[in-house]
Amino acid sequence: MRIILSFCFLFLFLNCEDKQTKKKTTLETEVAKPKKKEITKSTTDLPEREFPKLNSRSAMDFFLEYDKHHKENTVRLTTDFGNITILLFNETKFHRSNFIWLTKQHYFDGTQFYRVIDNFMVQAGNSDDKKTARKRAHIGKYLLPADTKRGFKHDRGVVSMPSSEIDNPHKLASPYEFFIVQQRGGAHFLDGDYTIFGKVIKGMDVVDKIAAVDTDDGDWPMRNIFIRKAEIVR
Repeated sequence: MRIILSFCFLFLFLNCEDKQTKKKTTLETEVAKPKKKEITKSTTDLPEREFPKLNSRSAMDFFLEYDKHHKENTVRLTTDFGNITILLFNETKFHRSNFIWLTKQHYFDGTQFYRVIDNFMVQAGNSDDKKTARKRAHIGKYLLPADTKRGFKHDRGVVSMPSSEIDNPHKLASPYEFFIVQQRGGAHFLDGDYTIFGKVIKGMDVVDKIAAVDTDDGDWPMRNIFIRKAEIVR
């Protein structure tokens, strides 16, 4: 459910607030709500379990060890609008390792850009397809701590991780989702609240095309935009 009760309460008292400002105050994940679906090819089946199912207690130790053996740092996303290549920062090793891990688990294949605000950001990694929920259940339910003191800024093109919910004072990050800052000049009011763990090194024109599509009142594109494939480049 994408309409959060606390948000609705606030809206009743601040209904004269500018709509775009309200959209930019938080970047929490939202539960993907049902909507009209397109007929698409099925995504990759769940892989055989090679690693333990993760939870918030085990995830940090897991990714600390994973980081020692998996140094890849570049991922290419094949989308309905073209390719986006992302360089992941070694400084945020838990978040880099998480993204590499999920890519190798084929998690992102078949997920969507489900929240799009032109001249702000595009957010991806969720879906209204039950297959995405099954992938999450297979991999595990966990959060990652914020890592915001590396000196990175929310400049145009950076890749950052949204927090898990609005009532989240420690800004624990939702590991399955990410957003790309599309705003020209950056969105520096987000600095210190969300973990920047990479940047787009090729394909910002694709990000701009995605950001420009028509959306509904909840910022979901009127026509679903899929990540068809995520793959390690190097």
